[in-house]
This record gives sequence, structure tokens and C-alpha cells, in this order.
Amino acid sequence: MAVTIQKSATDLQVIPGVGPSISADLHALGYADVESLRDQDPERMYGELCSLRGSHVDRCVLYVFREAVYFASNESHDPHLLKWWNWKDSAAGR
Repeated sequence: MAVTIQKSATDLQVIPGVGPSISADLHALGYADVESLRDQDPERMYGELCSLRGSHVDRCVLYVFREAVYFASNESHDPHLLKWWNWKDSAAGR
């Protein structure tokens, strides 16, 4: 069953799994709102964040980026896919 979530145009923290820290990371990468994440490349975003920080960033951030892009790119959402841990590299059925 698909779930539809009302999106806020300005608050990245409406995305499940995105709290203040990830929101700050996304802002540092130039993403100001949910719409700006639509159809982006989470792997590229993660690589840019590692470069920006000058060090390795926990891979869980990539999983949150994948989930955030999914959220931004779809009007209706599979509840299973609104949990960032279901976006791990080994996750099947994405």
C-alpha cells in the first residue's frame, strides 16, 4: 500500500530519516528544499559530501541520501522505502 506524505517546500526534515545533521549536510551541498533533491544522484551527493568534509563520511549517510531522493522524486511512497536502512547496498527490491 502506497503512502502519500505532504511535502514542505522549505523543510528538508519532513523527509523521513532526515534530522538536523543530515539537513545541514544537504544544505552544505546546495540543496535548499525537498524539490531540489528530485532526481538527484545519491552516490554523487555522498562523494561530494566526503570531498567537502575532507574525510570518509559514515556510509549510512548515503542510505539516507538514497531515501531522501526517493522521497523527493515520488508523490506516492512505499512505506518500506521510507526507512533509510532499507536502502543499504545489499538491500533487495529497490
